[in-house]
Amino acid sequence: FRVVVSSFFADIFRNNALNNGLLPIRVSEEFLKAVFDEIRRDPKAQFTVDLDNQTLTIVSDGRSEGFEIDAYKKRCLENGYDDVDYLRSIADRIEAFEAARK
Repeated sequence: FRVVVSSFFADIFRNNALNNGLLPIRVSEEFLKAVFDEIRRDPKAQFTVDLDNQTLTIVSDGRSEGFEIDAYKKRCLENGYDDVDYLRSIADRIEAFEAARK
């Protein structure tokens, strides 16, 4: 997946991004400034996104900030799922639920 970093995202953009495999990471204004300062200093700057721990790290100095993500969307990104793929991944649970209701 790809990442976009900002201090603000409109709900519609955030949801559309997540539905298209783009992780919108919301960080503080201070951390965003540090990210851009690092890119200006070194256009090949590296950053690490740890989706499991929900952190973005500036590799050169180790500064890190956490971010929030919905558990469902996190699972989809981790597995490369869209909504249909997710439903297919739990098909057995859906079938069991339906069978129990008959």
